[in-house]
Amino acid sequence: MFEPVIAPSGTLLGLLQRGRGDGTLHALAAPRPEALQALNQCVLRDPRQDWQVENRSLYYARLYLDLDGPLGEIESHLFGADDLVDDSEQRTGLALSVLGHLASYGRDDALMLLRRYAASGANWSWALDELALRDDDEGLLSLAAPVLARFPDTPEGGARLAAAVRDAYEPRPWCLWEETPEHGARLGAARRQGSFDRWQRQLTPNGPRPGWGVLAVFDWAAEGLRRGTPLHVPAARCLAAVASPEDRGTILAAAAGTLGDAARATALHHLVVAEPENPAVLDLIEAAADEPAVAAYERMCGPVALERARGWVHRPDALGEAAAALLAAHGGPGDAPLVLGALRDTVRGSGPDSRRLYALVDGAGRLSIGCAAPVLRHIYRETASSHLRGRAARALAGTDPSFAAGFAVECLWDCEETTREVAAHHAETADARVAPRLRRLAADPAEEEDVQSAVRSRITPESAV
Repeated sequence: MFEPVIAPSGTLLGLLQRGRGDGTLHALAAPRPEALQALNQCVLRDPRQDWQVENRSLYYARLYLDLDGPLGEIESHLFGADDLVDDSEQRTGLALSVLGHLASYGRDDALMLLRRYAASGANWSWALDELALRDDDEGLLSLAAPVLARFPDTPEGGARLAAAVRDAYEPRPWCLWEETPEHGARLGAARRQGSFDRWQRQLTPNGPRPGWGVLAVFDWAAEGLRRGTPLHVPAARCLAAVASPEDRGTILAAAAGTLGDAARATALHHLVVAEPENPAVLDLIEAAADEPAVAAYERMCGPVALERARGWVHRPDALGEAAAALLAAHGGPGDAPLVLGALRDTVRGSGPDSRRLYALVDGAGRLSIGCAAPVLRHIYRETASSHLRGRAARALAGTDPSFAAGFAVECLWDCEETTREVAAHHAETADARVAPRLRRLAADPAEEEDVQSAVRSRITPESAV
């Protein structure tokens, strides 16, 4: 997966890549060719840090509608030569999702592009899922022949077809095709084979057995580590089921590392649940201070763990980062200076996109650290992560008196529905842009229910007309 190149936050392209509400507002005020160029660049070169969870498609689709944007650039991207050699979902997924939303808004050109791509494109299954939600039966039936032609009538083709039917995100097209005389028998067999494969996997014995003891659980965890599949978390749950008081010495010895890395990780994860207030467990974590030990510590939240966190928060390693996150999530008002210090240090040392900021930003909001507002505003402006920006917006709502008349207004156009929901609760209606935007969100069938509920709490029936 490529690392997206994000433009500066003060540019139109940088705003649109981040999915900020100001991106839409600036695009609508910019010359239309310039706005369309930036919009197309975002859709064709996915700018998201985590393309599987961050939202952009509805945000970009709405801007295409507002600009009455043509879809020629998307068409060239989908049907270009790269599609013959690169079938990765990241290359085409955002463009297909944008087309899906545009089809929902009544753009027939988007619907036709989705049908063409489902029939001949490399990422056809994504396009088919978009159509399953939006196309009529006649349109879906027309795709049966080209889609099924991808699976030759051979044992290998049959196995691939069974997997496609079994794993389909939206089953509607497959069910529709199964009801037709020409494809019903083949798809019925594929569906039954997929169900049988799933049943076989469920019956395959690959985990703990009745009668296992502590050492057998440790051996299972070690086997998983040798295969490159860490099993210490499920193994710790098994340990809780099989361990007796007589096994405590063995478990403590394993936590000290005498039985290998897999057993140590398993024992530590077990002990932080079984003995969360035991200082000796924290001593073992401090002595190791590696990834499994830190992961075990992150599961703790009791008074003893919090007290130790106040001493560890200044450590320049992963254990110090975990201590700061623990204080942010569970600390009291007296821990606010430590959380604020960690927040500032992380921004200075790692920039506004660090994953460590998530917990610290939440903690600044939870503890209502008013003097954190400047750094939270910096994170809001500069981060390329729409999820982190949304967390910064929620924290600012509780720490920054200027939020309602400032960032909350632009958040009504943000790409993340949770951020739009925060804005709907807080945006100052004295701004002339707010009331029309609230009415549009209330009437938009593509908007999330939580956002519309927040909008309805702000507008009267008369103002919604």
